[in-house]
Amino acid sequence: MSKVCVAVDVMGGDEEPQVVLDGIDAALAADAELTVFAVGPEELVVPFAQKRDRVEPLVAPDTIEMGDDPIKAVMSKRKSSIVVACRAVKKGTVQGFFSAGATGAVTAAATAYVTPFKYEDEGEQRPIRPCITTALPNRTGGLTVFCDLGANPDVEPGDMLRFAQMGAAYARVVCDIKNPRIGLLSNGTEDSKGSHFTKECFKLMKERLCGFAGNCEGSDLVSGSYDVVVADGFAGNVALKATEGAAKLILQELKSTLLSSIKGKIAGLLVKSELNAIKERLSGDAKGGAILLGLKGVVLIGHGATSVEAVKNGTLATADAVRAGLIQHVIDSVDSIVK
Repeated sequence: MSKVCVAVDVMGGDEEPQVVLDGIDAALAADAELTVFAVGPEELVVPFAQKRDRVEPLVAPDTIEMGDDPIKAVMSKRKSSIVVACRAVKKGTVQGFFSAGATGAVTAAATAYVTPFKYEDEGEQRPIRPCITTALPNRTGGLTVFCDLGANPDVEPGDMLRFAQMGAAYARVVCDIKNPRIGLLSNGTEDSKGSHFTKECFKLMKERLCGFAGNCEGSDLVSGSYDVVVADGFAGNVALKATEGAAKLILQELKSTLLSSIKGKIAGLLVKSELNAIKERLSGDAKGGAILLGLKGVVLIGHGATSVEAVKNGTLATADAVRAGLIQHVIDSVDSIVK
């Protein structure tokens, strides 16, 4: 295992900074070749780093709050933990960045400072739109890669093609899926289904996308019939939130039913370990977060309602993506990228 250095946003998430600090400790204990730059206020990160061999402080006196306007905050709070960490990735001080802070702010800062790759289009070079990508558990016991989760509500068919190519690279490198089957999120699986926009995307993907398996439906996010599902950021975010909401409802109803009678409580005790395993599999803590693909560095975004386990796993997932050479695989997968 090679040495890796990543930055972690101490101020990211809805919980107290101590939760993030404890998560960093857990990640360091799990990975002996990991060094972490703790990014945050001096009074937090300096004492924390002084007591640990593989932690460096990166002082950032400002904080971007969850309710701040992402673009305005990134522009006005240049010394915030999110901006300082993204600049450290760009400078090469660290190889990756993990934050459970506001998704919009992390996306805006990463786009501005880590910067996206460029692609060739009709003789001109344009920046790639970064897409938020994650892997969801499916009914076959595997994972389904899903992008874009909300970074780009309005896109062109060419953007969707690049999302698919980058998502396929993620599936190969992170999920170890050699020949990913890629589906385009639509309102039916037939070739003729979809809006005018998705029909244009379908035509382009059929012509140029290796592994394209056609249209898919919302239920295919968890069916296991596709390895990668691609959507624009608007539809992708709605589909993700609906899927997460349904999962929470099922777990809540199951718990309520088991606790409603003595018989149910006894049954619940008998299957407690199995239920905990299901909850852990569906939890975002296990995956660590969602990655921004299309950037010149690894940037991972965790859930706002984070935990020690989530910070640990997000930090480790960031380091794993660096070690796996994910960025280079993305470069190799997008045929129009300017190398």
